Amino acid sequence: MRRHTWGVHSEELGQSIRAWRDRLEPGDAGLSAGARRRAPGLRREELASLAGVSVDYLARLEQGRADNPSPQVLAALARALRLSDEERDHLYLVAGQAPPGEGTIDRHVTPGVQRMLDRLEEMAVSVYDATWTLVAQNRLAAALIGDMAALEGRERNLVWREFRGSPPGRFRRDQRETERFRQDIVSDLHGARGEYPEDEELAALIADLRAGSADFERHWGRGEIAVRTASRKVITHPEIGPITVDCDVLRVQRSNLRMIVYSCAPGSEDAEKLALVGVVGLQRMAR
Repeated sequence: MRRHTWGVHSEELGQSIRAWRDRLEPGDAGLSAGARRRAPGLRREELASLAGVSVDYLARLEQGRADNPSPQVLAALARALRLSDEERDHLYLVAGQAPPGEGTIDRHVTPGVQRMLDRLEEMAVSVYDATWTLVAQNRLAAALIGDMAALEGRERNLVWREFRGSPPGRFRRDQRETERFRQDIVSDLHGARGEYPEDEELAALIADLRAGSADFERHWGRGEIAVRTASRKVITHPEIGPITVDCDVLRVQRSNLRMIVYSCAPGSEDAEKLALVGVVGLQRMAR
């Protein structure tokens, strides 16, 4: 891991997290406000859940009793707190870490992208970084293709799951479609390697894929550079059945995030099925 000259300012780190938590309303974070609250902002347990950390660890961070939070924890906190780019950089600095810089992948979901995720309720949306690791997913996407946000480590990476992990089982593809899809994502990853030569996580992912998957190495060896674009896919939902969706890949400039949007033509049978997926998903969450 790269060494930094920044020191950890535990008191400033804790004060900043508390201040950002206090200013964020539950509705802004995609949560129900529920009963009237005695204090403004998110509760500590709500932020901990959104960021995927324990309440005890978050308490120690806020109280200045936890040193050296990892970049992964900081990225999760920045997303959960809806921080701006400048606030995200401040969070990293007072935690003793270098903010993502030139040559490395910026995995920060900006407040604007998060608002789009919150408001595109009729479309399934997943957000990936330049390595194709999931960084965010709305409820309909989780219901449609599976809750990838619940996965850990490299299982959250689409390329890793395709070649070395457990490929998403709901996508219906024949051999020809699989070959084309695999070449597309490897070509995109090839482009990312040239764009982010200093990103250690990307370099390690590619090295492990090349060493552990002959099929990945075959695609990689072609040296193709390409960007994933729109396509049409058939997704077989375990309760609703097959749904044909349009899959569009939107890129967020600067951060180079990829927003994968699954949608159906309004009024179509597939649109009705997609809406039903949302209903089934919400019912399951309410249990």
